[in-house]
Amino acid sequence: MDIYVVQPGDTIDTIANSYGVSVDKLIQDNELTDPDQLVPGETIVIVYPSQTYTVQEGDTLETIAASYNVSITELLRNNPAITENSSIYPGEVITISYNRTGNIATHGYTNTFIDRKILRKTLPYLTYLTIFNYRTIKNGDIMGSEEDIDIIQLAKDYGVIPLMLITTLSVQGEVDIELTYEVLINEELQNRLFDNVLHIVKERGYYGVNISAQFINAENQSLFNVYTKNLSDRLRQEGYLTVITINPRIETVNNDVTFENIDYTIIMGKVDSALFLQYKWGYSFGPPSPVSSIANMNVFFNYILHQVPPEKIFVGIPTLGYDWELPYVPGFSRASALTIESVMRLARVVGAIIQFDERSQTPYFRYENMGDNAQHEVWFVNALTFNSLINMLKEKGILGSGIWNIMTYFTQLWLVINSQYEIIKLIPEF
Repeated sequence: MDIYVVQPGDTIDTIANSYGVSVDKLIQDNELTDPDQLVPGETIVIVYPSQTYTVQEGDTLETIAASYNVSITELLRNNPAITENSSIYPGEVITISYNRTGNIATHGYTNTFIDRKILRKTLPYLTYLTIFNYRTIKNGDIMGSEEDIDIIQLAKDYGVIPLMLITTLSVQGEVDIELTYEVLINEELQNRLFDNVLHIVKERGYYGVNISAQFINAENQSLFNVYTKNLSDRLRQEGYLTVITINPRIETVNNDVTFENIDYTIIMGKVDSALFLQYKWGYSFGPPSPVSSIANMNVFFNYILHQVPPEKIFVGIPTLGYDWELPYVPGFSRASALTIESVMRLARVVGAIIQFDERSQTPYFRYENMGDNAQHEVWFVNALTFNSLINMLKEKGILGSGIWNIMTYFTQLWLVINSQYEIIKLIPEF
């Protein structure tokens, strides 16, 4: 796999020629919506299959999979356009395999209103799927919908383990602090909550529960330790998994990396795995800065790997960008979240030149809004970010990556992962 950074004057033809691949393959692999208007600084991923097959008249996915002794899901994983087009046609060249160098587990997050086409396209790449549907409310009751039923079944069809997310977050991502502490300190309330959780897990067919510990800190960690132990004991007795999502709140202050100094030893001894993820929502009230920082992650994981087995860790990364209007005014300014596709569309429209921050391994650009002449700064992630993250995971022996979230499909993320690593599947895929 190669990652090319578009230079001024490049065209899709010159890039394809320099790498000895077809223009159509580059466009299809990267899902370029406007290949005639590449943005300087944009990334293009070039992958090299180890084995391909040209579809013949009468072929089906089933017959091709059988002849090469691979699963249908493997063919969909290597050829996402098949899921998009819902068919194959004679003369089409499909990828059978890549020369991969290792294994990786992946963990995606989704809301129940995800477009099912995007879900089907993404599931071949996932090991676990956490479904955001249920909210803890007063008296240990749980509020949710039935919109997760088909998602759970689809996940299993693709060999993905479905997990129920249990949280006090609202749909907007706001935490009910009072309720959170009431649950943490009230054993009777906990037991009612756990009864309700187990009822849903059994009824819906989940494989386990993902606990949201967004605001764990040095002061309340003992409460989270007890809560996690109590829930994991109940789940383990019934044969279910316990996962925890922790927001470490990694920040840079005066060029120093800061985070909560927490002893994770006890809590990690009670869960099957933990995902360290900084939740990103529709807005950011902080100053313009990298959406994710590989340098900061390195510092944080060097700290916790003395406490936590790397094979139980997932490292989360967001698949979005933020657009700030300048100048930034603390307490007033608010950046809006954008999908990566929207970021690239904006960059094309405003004629941006994308820069790259080496420390964080994330791209950014500035532009002027032609309507009111306001200056803007946009930070996001790209293929280089993902590749740096994967390299860090492999260097440290960390289990895998968590994706916040999979509501949109970003093809370069999956190209980077799938062309280099086998996706770990813990249950059969079709």
